[in-house]
Amino acid sequence: MPKNFFNIDNPEGGIARELAPGINTNVFAGDQAMISVVEIAPGAAGQLHDHPEEQWGLCLAGAGTRTQGDDVVEVRAGDFWRTPGGVPHTIVAGPDGMRVLDIFAPPRKAYAQPGSGFGTSQD
Repeated sequence: MPKNFFNIDNPEGGIARELAPGINTNVFAGDQAMISVVEIAPGAAGQLHDHPEEQWGLCLAGAGTRTQGDDVVEVRAGDFWRTPGGVPHTIVAGPDGMRVLDIFAPPRKAYAQPGSGFGTSQD
């Protein structure tokens, strides 16, 4: 594909990261924002963490439970949410797993390179 064009089902051009056991992402970074296509295995749970960047999430497929600050919300395909910077958050996939599109602004420096973990002090 030409420069600056990608496909959500093709990791080419992305940065692979294992965020936690059963949670893998491909990250696509720009100058002012970053997209992360996250695959979450059935029952997989993220680690409660926070970071200064604003984050938006969109559940593309499956369902799970989003914890964000004091809110614990059941989410399913089509639901999306905003996480302000500094708010502790995590997600647990339901029995069918989940696919989530996360958008960060500004880009997360920790996600600009391959690796593992959420790239926070909680890792």
